[in-house]
This record gives sequence, C-alpha cells and structure tokens, in this order.
Amino acid sequence: MEHKPDEELTVDQLAAKVGMTVRNVRAYAGRGLIPPPRLVGRTGYYGQDHVARLTLVRELLEKGYTLAAVERMLGELPDGALALGVFETLVNPWTPAEPEVLDERQLAERAGVPHDPAVIARLVELGIAERIDADRLRIPNPDLLRTGLEVIKLGVPLDAILEMLPRLFTQADAVAKTYVELFRSTVWRDFTKAGMPADGWPEIQRTLEGIIPLAGQALVAAFREAMAREIELVAYEELGVAPDGLPSTG
Repeated sequence: MEHKPDEELTVDQLAAKVGMTVRNVRAYAGRGLIPPPRLVGRTGYYGQDHVARLTLVRELLEKGYTLAAVERMLGELPDGALALGVFETLVNPWTPAEPEVLDERQLAERAGVPHDPAVIARLVELGIAERIDADRLRIPNPDLLRTGLEVIKLGVPLDAILEMLPRLFTQADAVAKTYVELFRSTVWRDFTKAGMPADGWPEIQRTLEGIIPLAGQALVAAFREAMAREIELVAYEELGVAPDGLPSTG
C-alpha cells in the first residue's frame, strides 16, 4: 500500500520507506538524528520530516561521511523539510553521470594502452578509480575518465595526463571555492543576518540550484578566452606566428 505524502508511518513503515532496518532507525533516533515521533499510546508515528532526515543520513553515509560527521552536520540544521532540501542540494553535487564499475583490463582497453598495475595504482591514488576487489574498479566520475581517454586517443601520453591531473584538480577546487564564497558572503550572509526565516529557505535552495550550472557556463566562457590567448602566445613562441596570422576560430 502506498503512503500519501502527508501520511504518518510506523517505525516499520518508515524503515522500509528509507531503505533501513528498524534497528538502524531506532539507533539514529537515539542519537538525535531525527526528532521524536508523535506518540499515540505506545505507538510512535513518523512524518515526512523524518523520512527526509533519514534519507539524507543514508545518502551521507553512502558518500563516505562518518556517523559522527553526519551528527555534526544535521545538528546544525534547523528543523523542517525546507532546510533539509537546501542541505541535500549542498551534499549532492552537480554530477551528470552515475559511477561505473570496470575491471582493470576493460579500463586498459578503453584507453588503448597495455594493462599496467602501476597505472591502475596511480589512478586509485588520484581518486579517479576506487578499488572494489582484486580486479574490479569503481569510477566515481565517468565523465572525467572519458575525457582523459579521449585526450589519450589524440596522442597525448598517459604519463603526461596523470602528471597534469593534480594541477587540474587544484584549479577546479579554487574555482569552486570562489563561487561558494561568493554565495556565502552575499546571499547566505544576508539570510543568516535576517535570522534564517522559514519563508527564505526556498529562495536559498533556488539560488544554490541555479548557481552551479551558471558557474559552469561562466567557467567555460572564461576558459575559451584564456585558451585563445595561450594558443596565440605559444604559436608566436614556437612558430613565430603573430596573432593576426592565425586562422580565425570565430
């Protein structure tokens, strides 16, 4: 039987809905991760706020956060599904592709290179792959891997790509911090100064959801301009070709 969005649930129904055991639900309740249920006699009834919080707990644990970290993060949230929606936006980044599982030889075949355990170890060290067992790998960001494989097919040596990736990650982190700090020092600061009013949470969530793709678009636009400048500079240094002598890319 399906439950209506506003229907209350028993602990067994709640556990089934969020994909947990009743034992875990009771344990998380005991740690204060969800508020107490509404009691009718000796039976507790849970609502959608409980569902939202436990779903978030499960997602955070699946992402590798410790239970202590989850307690700390949820402890800083005000009650209510609106605040949880904002927090879910924060902890579920804009990742268009689901993780992928490959064995080591499949990965080597895709790259068009011989299987090399040292290369696999380096990919794991960089976080591009996560080892599941002796042969299988989990790829958290298949888009990143796919892009790297395409660059290899263009003739760039694998070693050069692996050497470049840490710098790329550092630069991506710097850009992300710039946008997050922009949000934190403007929209979020004004919201907290106003006392985090309940009717302001939807606008906060809309801003967060909108700023991620816009940040990506701005980054691509700035990158295209920077790449054009770098190509002109290298063409002049390597070939002596003045910028106005390059073919137009417009």
